Amino acid sequence: MSKIIVVGELRNNVLRNVSFEAIAAAKQWQPSSEVVAILINADEAAATDMIQYGADRTILLQGPNQELTAEVASKLVLNVIQTEQPKGVILGHTSLGKDVAPRLAARLQAGLVSDVVKIEGQDDDAKFIRPIYSGKAFEKAISKTETVLVTVRPNNFSALEKNTSRSGEVVVENVEFTDVRVQIREILRKASTGVDLSEANIIVSGGRGVKGKEGFELLQKLANAVGGAVGASRGACDAGYCDYALQIGQTGKVVTPDLYIACGISGAIQHIAGMSNSKVIVAINKDPEANIFSIADYGIVGDLFEVVPILIEEFQKVKVS
Repeated sequence: MSKIIVVGELRNNVLRNVSFEAIAAAKQWQPSSEVVAILINADEAAATDMIQYGADRTILLQGPNQELTAEVASKLVLNVIQTEQPKGVILGHTSLGKDVAPRLAARLQAGLVSDVVKIEGQDDDAKFIRPIYSGKAFEKAISKTETVLVTVRPNNFSALEKNTSRSGEVVVENVEFTDVRVQIREILRKASTGVDLSEANIIVSGGRGVKGKEGFELLQKLANAVGGAVGASRGACDAGYCDYALQIGQTGKVVTPDLYIACGISGAIQHIAGMSNSKVIVAINKDPEANIFSIADYGIVGDLFEVVPILIEEFQKVKVS
């Protein structure tokens, strides 16, 4: 039986949703293949979760208790690939996945299709759809190499429904992080709460029209009311209204939520490159000629400081009912 390897990813010891979405992509691409999940320094509960979301087998690589680098992850995954000889390898199009996948492709002399948002066809006839030119066009890519590496953009493949009665083999392997040229000594993280921006289904984003930090506090209230996350344009970040960790756009995060609410954002092409593939876009801007309206599914011409409080009130009513 042919195999597809899915490399799972954790954040703060919790599996990222894109790990489950990658399993769904594997099933769509090669429905008759065995899906083998790889997890590094995870617990057996996470390994079981991968199986309950569709993997047939999980290989749990347990190494030293230290921060995982792309260098180490690449070597460990490469060893499994060489043993399992899969037809394909799928990773999330995340910071780690974007670093690991090219390393693996170079070592294996294999084709790499990155930032995939859709798969058409199956098995050898599969075509991988990915955005190009900052999302202004899409290409259909194929690879003819023996092994194909793919990274999938978060929030574009629907994870399979979790089946708690589903069982599969969990293999635990003890590994060493050898010949490491780069070692992470310390990571200084800014405290953050709420929904992870890169995996949020709903994003409320603000631009220069938010006018200050107080304006972003208003957007946070709207995000809380709809169970979403707050994002920002580069202009808002440059103005000091919010942290650069919230930046969405060509030089920030690329997001594809179910709902994107743009507040006081003019719609510069660099920002649109990071959010134009959102399923539904709502724009709030007092300038009826703002470029953001050209890609919005719904537009509200008005002052966001008048519109957003009304939206918060209405969403809270729905929550209560």
